[in-house]
Amino acid sequence: MLVWSVLGASIASALVPLINVEIILVGAAERRPELAVSLVVVATVGQMAGKLLWYWGGRNVDRAPWVSKHLQKPRAEAAMDKWHARAEGRPWFTAGLLLFSAAVGLPPYAVTAVLAGVLRVPLAVFLLTGLVGRGLRFWAIVTSTGWLLDLLHLW
Repeated sequence: MLVWSVLGASIASALVPLINVEIILVGAAERRPELAVSLVVVATVGQMAGKLLWYWGGRNVDRAPWVSKHLQKPRAEAAMDKWHARAEGRPWFTAGLLLFSAAVGLPPYAVTAVLAGVLRVPLAVFLLTGLVGRGLRFWAIVTSTGWLLDLLHLW
């Protein structure tokens, strides 16, 4: 039941940034430490399932009339041109940015997921970098929090 709860929470947190899956994940792993690896895997997969919706939204952003109108404004057009120039012909830069954002959260991964869709980053690159980055992030948070709690219990 706990694993399913973490899966649902991770999908929800991918869609609604106000939900903090890291806190939920740490609490679940503290409650059932023997499931820590499974919980990290489930949270990672759930996050990427939710982020796929942001990615696909970015790929189809031009279909929304109000977005198309906004993207025609000079400032928005200049920003998109800048990102296209950075990403085009530089797959390692794009993959590195996606991996960094997935692992660290800067820039926010929801924004990066949409941008990846808009820039037509291959789905395999988006999924691979997201799974690795989110997995590393969640594992680091669970293990470091466990270590920190153990240290605090010593006092």
